[in-house]
Amino acid sequence: MLTQAPRGTKDVTPEVSALWQYVEAQMRDACAKAGYREVRTPTFEHTELFVRGVGDTTDVVQKEMYTFLDKGDRSVTLKPEGTAGVVRMLIENRLYAEAQPMKLYYLNSPIFRYEKPQSGRFREHHQFGVEAFGAAGATVDAEQIALAWDLLQGLGIKDLRLNVNSIGCPGCRPEYHDRLRAFLAQRLESLCGTCKERFDRNPMRILDCKSPECQRLITGTPSVLDCLCGECEAHFAALQETLGLFGLPFQVDPGIVRGLDYYTKTVFEILTDIGGGSLAITGGGRYDLLVEQLGGPTLPGVGFGMGMERVLMVMEAQGVAPPVQGLIDVFVCAQTPAARQPAMVLAMALRRAGIRADADHMARSLKAQFKYADKCAARTVAVLGEEELREGCVTLRDMATRVESRVPLDGAVEALKQCGG
Repeated sequence: MLTQAPRGTKDVTPEVSALWQYVEAQMRDACAKAGYREVRTPTFEHTELFVRGVGDTTDVVQKEMYTFLDKGDRSVTLKPEGTAGVVRMLIENRLYAEAQPMKLYYLNSPIFRYEKPQSGRFREHHQFGVEAFGAAGATVDAEQIALAWDLLQGLGIKDLRLNVNSIGCPGCRPEYHDRLRAFLAQRLESLCGTCKERFDRNPMRILDCKSPECQRLITGTPSVLDCLCGECEAHFAALQETLGLFGLPFQVDPGIVRGLDYYTKTVFEILTDIGGGSLAITGGGRYDLLVEQLGGPTLPGVGFGMGMERVLMVMEAQGVAPPVQGLIDVFVCAQTPAARQPAMVLAMALRRAGIRADADHMARSLKAQFKYADKCAARTVAVLGEEELREGCVTLRDMATRVESRVPLDGAVEALKQCGG
């Protein structure tokens, strides 16, 4: 229907938008404190970018991408995740030639996945993501985890839990694949069709299957941590040590593999409790081979993504109320028709002085204008009537104390600036 948003999408009304802006401001501040700079990438990319980067054995590529041919008969895809596009941008614009680590973030980036809409999952959602390129050590992994943790705590989200794991590298992963296939072989016929396809190509993807029956069958699988090479083992130990120094509580969870093929070494999730169950608010990890895989130089990377809608959903469920700011600082009331134009002129002068101001556009009565100013949570109402125009002044009423004062009309802007509106 024309009057309904497409399934799996959601409108952001003015009241909700104020919450988005509050959360976005906290995200920008967290990134600025850690030296991350904002980037913006296109909403769609060439399909091959995601097939090569995300991995053709993932649910994202196999089932969830919005892919179509454009008018030039080229296959393009609405981006299903943020990292591949950032890597493509890094390579195309030669950002890897700048000082490293290259620390970047994106905010409010639209992400599209065709999946069953449910609580916390949409076919279009918006993502905050952080990426760093060039640093191979575990300190940048820990830095990003701390950034995400502190951000969520700062937003007031409670009961956070941090789970970390290492999924090794191409040097040590083959041994784990062999152990995993040996374990799964006797259960193969009972796995779902998708998992059967993954058995030979990428058996670790089976661990990420959402089927309850497959999850039951893979209980007791070998741990990837038992197969780490010396380098991966040292990196994971350094990560845990640094997280401890940062004062972050964490648990090692060998079951975390993440849903994208580009991850190496570190993977992590931050969860909380909501609606009687656990919900991952954010997750990410290291992808040391992705830049080279997409045609760039050998350059390690690490990052995480955080869904805006999911963060706001958790805040609402946990009763987190961010600071509420009024819509305007000053509302200029016109008591008579003759005062309407001077009222608009005063409102414009206040805006140009940096004060959020409005005036009546609806020819309301003075009483109705005061009601509207109250709905806008204006701190001050400035009244212009016959007497004020005759005397060249304006009456100011503090809406909290109801105290009134008069000031010269030509000094009203300065007077309101001094009292903060």
